[in-house]
Amino acid sequence: MSLQTAVHQLGDYTVQTPVYEGPLDLLLDLIERAELDITSLALAQVTDQYLIYIHEMEGVAAEEISAFLVIAARLLQIKSEALLPRPPVREPGEEDPGEMLAEQLRLYKRFKEMANWLLERETQNLRTYLRLAPPPKIEGKLDLSDVTLTDLLEAAETILARERDKKALGTVITAPKITIREKIEAIARRLGKSSNARFGELLGPNPSRLEIVVTFLALLELVKRYRVAARQQALFGDIEIERMAEWAEDEEIEIEFE
Repeated sequence: MSLQTAVHQLGDYTVQTPVYEGPLDLLLDLIERAELDITSLALAQVTDQYLIYIHEMEGVAAEEISAFLVIAARLLQIKSEALLPRPPVREPGEEDPGEMLAEQLRLYKRFKEMANWLLERETQNLRTYLRLAPPPKIEGKLDLSDVTLTDLLEAAETILARERDKKALGTVITAPKITIREKIEAIARRLGKSSNARFGELLGPNPSRLEIVVTFLALLELVKRYRVAARQQALFGDIEIERMAEWAEDEEIEIEFE
């Protein structure tokens, strides 16, 4: 179990004292009371005090006290290594448990100090911050120093004069309405002359996108009604249409969409 995992296991648990909230708080307080810097040697010196505190803890669930026990095991390892006549030889890449725990405590101390500072500001309702840098100076891209009110009026009259020359909205030419029924009648007239036709022949010389789409929908309706058969020999090739049944040009064919 790693140190970070052990610390995260605390959850909402707090020790029943006004000082300690978890194992890192306990360690930090012991070191600060002994007026020691956070080093491996300092951790070895406060190990006994840490163990005494754990022995005095009562009524705490095993899963909640596990974080304290993990750090206690680390402290025992650090103290035992400090008592050895020679420092232990570590493999390349192997972490020093003392340095790792000391660095963790330094980082925890910084976060705790920042949290206390923010709490103090919140208590004093100090939620505003002064601007330290001067406001940026925005350079104008358009020079209006020589523009007068008369110039603005003349510009407005020129723009309004252009609007008067525009045609009324009712005179705008709308796109011609093309219906599926009209295209079905056109296909019927074409196949009345010959039993075979091509899709391109059903369109004009310069068909619009709307005319192509409506003609294709009309063809799909006739295929669905088994009036015509459609084949396409190649990808993006022209569609060949063959009449399958006779029907009069004025015959009404029920279609799904108009």
